[in-house]
Amino acid sequence: MATAVIDGISTRYEIIGSGPPLLMFSPGGFDATVEKWRTQGIYVVTQFLEHLPSHFTCIVFDRRETGQSGGRVERVTWRDYVKQATGLLDHLGIEKAHIMGGCMGCSVAMAMATQAPERVDKMVLFWPVGGARYRMTGHQRFAEHLAFVQQNGLEAVVALSKESNKAFGADPRGGPWISVLRHDAEFAKHYAKLDVDAYKAIVAGMPRGLIDRDTSPGAEPEDLVRLDIKTLIIPGADFSHATSAARYLQECIPGSDYWDIPVPQLMAENTNARVIDFLRV
Repeated sequence: MATAVIDGISTRYEIIGSGPPLLMFSPGGFDATVEKWRTQGIYVVTQFLEHLPSHFTCIVFDRRETGQSGGRVERVTWRDYVKQATGLLDHLGIEKAHIMGGCMGCSVAMAMATQAPERVDKMVLFWPVGGARYRMTGHQRFAEHLAFVQQNGLEAVVALSKESNKAFGADPRGGPWISVLRHDAEFAKHYAKLDVDAYKAIVAGMPRGLIDRDTSPGAEPEDLVRLDIKTLIIPGADFSHATSAARYLQECIPGSDYWDIPVPQLMAENTNARVIDFLRV
């Protein structure tokens, strides 16, 4: 693992394999770490990092505010995630790359494709997040964190961060900066002294920007319909990865390749072959 400082925030990353560059946006919400490509749900089955590095230079990283990457208390938006991604490419001296997102990483990939299309070759969206239940659950997490802060204060959040390794999604009380609090003592010291009312205003605004619709978030449909980037969409089929969200992306992204495959048929061999063939053509 290596570290780069991008926009004043530390980013933990790893480069695996050789070939054309493939920037991979990790699955998971506020726990989008490199390890999730191997350990989370369907990714245990697909084993992308055991197959794709034989064909591509895979660039994987912890999204800001997750894992060992740093963070900053601000109203985080999709544009901030794009800034981290393009900054990492700049750090590595890469002008243009294929991009691939898993889960919420699909939303970051879409944001990058619409905001910095000149940096993107082809795009793979695997199990994009979205759907009404995804929105409701996401907003509920932020509400639970705000309630905890209101009742206990920010020092209690810092104390909570030392009690377990649970991320924001597993224990919403800890909030979106819980991972940074665990490994950065200076950040934790500053965090505990923040004005509580100002902090609550920042947090309250985040879900309205990041989880703002009942389909897949990350980019406006008016921007998606203007994309000129070859895109492969592989749909999920559960409460957090609604098939309707993937179909919405198929509708919006011109000429997108929608792989209509039942989830039980998604295995390592056929899934990696599909992704490799798409990116290499």
